[in-house]
Amino acid sequence: MPIEKLENGTWLHVSRLPLGCGWSGQCTAPGHEGETPSQEELQENCNLGYAESCPRMPSERKWDSVRFAAKAGGGNGKSVAASTIEILYVCERRHLPAEHGTLSFDATRARWNERHHDGRVQRMAECFLGSWLEERRNLGIAQAVAD
Repeated sequence: MPIEKLENGTWLHVSRLPLGCGWSGQCTAPGHEGETPSQEELQENCNLGYAESCPRMPSERKWDSVRFAAKAGGGNGKSVAASTIEILYVCERRHLPAEHGTLSFDATRARWNERHHDGRVQRMAECFLGSWLEERRNLGIAQAVAD
């Protein structure tokens, strides 16, 4: 369960991580709830998904990894307000989609219109959204400096 950004990770392409950056947090595996993974475990397992080498990984699980993408405003022919950010998610099992859907965030009201039923996936979506918004702000600043 991600809690805060992990500023001292050594990933080669940090923006390619499933949540847009590295996170520290607590384990949610059955029997290990609330345990804090080591820096190495965060680096090699928790932030990547498919943590087969993690000794806490339960053998029976719905998903191995969750991936996210974001889209601002309408599109797809759907009637979506310009202030709405759609978070698309795919829960993967054995590198195949096991569940997928769209979560909706109202940027004007700073609240979720549609949330995920699993609190862990919802928290990951919140972390991803924060990283995505920060990246967009940084791109806007970079563009303003270039102009």
